[in-house]
Amino acid sequence: MKLSADQIKSFKELGYVFIENVFDADEVRKMNDELPKMYSLDREEVQKEKDGKAIRTVFAAHTLSNVYSDLSRHPRIVKPAMQLLGGEVYIHQFKINAKEAFDGDLWQWHQDYGTWKNDDEMPEGLALNVGLFLDDVTQFNGPLNFIPRSHREGYIEAKHDVTTTSYPLWTINNETISKLVDKGGIIAPEGKAGSMIIFDSTLVHGSPSNMSPWNRTIVYISLNRTSNYIRKFSRPDYIAHRDFTPITCVEDSCFK
Repeated sequence: MKLSADQIKSFKELGYVFIENVFDADEVRKMNDELPKMYSLDREEVQKEKDGKAIRTVFAAHTLSNVYSDLSRHPRIVKPAMQLLGGEVYIHQFKINAKEAFDGDLWQWHQDYGTWKNDDEMPEGLALNVGLFLDDVTQFNGPLNFIPRSHREGYIEAKHDVTTTSYPLWTINNETISKLVDKGGIIAPEGKAGSMIIFDSTLVHGSPSNMSPWNRTIVYISLNRTSNYIRKFSRPDYIAHRDFTPITCVEDSCFK
């Protein structure tokens, strides 16, 4: 899979590119079939919401499942990232964000690079996220909210929020968010399962809680330039990986 000139322009100008129908229904079904097994694991990689019941995130799922291992090395994921980052990449983080029906909690406004810089000492924002929808994403089930063009601000000072949700995050204050929204607005991409969104690690984003009766599951694969590897290893390696080996892709037909 190769991004078009228009798709690359969207990523550079807006901070993200949204692509529909990247994986077909059968491929998505194989990924979804793995979720009950992932959610039932009694491991520290499986983290819950503040209620202690609903699944919030499964970290490093690619080390726990052959299906997600293949996804982490799939050319439809890796090749576009290499195009945009201009070189070889490794997996900095792999997670499944469940955002379960009724109980999925919010994610505060933040830049992913803010966390990676402060917690992991990633030198530059030469990283991106690939988000693959495993459910249809609508305005009702807690979609991602982006502030277009906010990545042009570079790194934004943030505060370590350890109380709002069950997962500590470097979050951006309301005054700064208001100024960014005045300039760039807010957009919430919606699409069918199998759609994919690629966004810059400095793009400001968040998502509201899921009050709907529909799950909103997204797999996030954070890919970093191999030359931009992290220098600090204070977080568990299932959250911030230590293997900086360039990804070798599997066959495109691996899910067939």
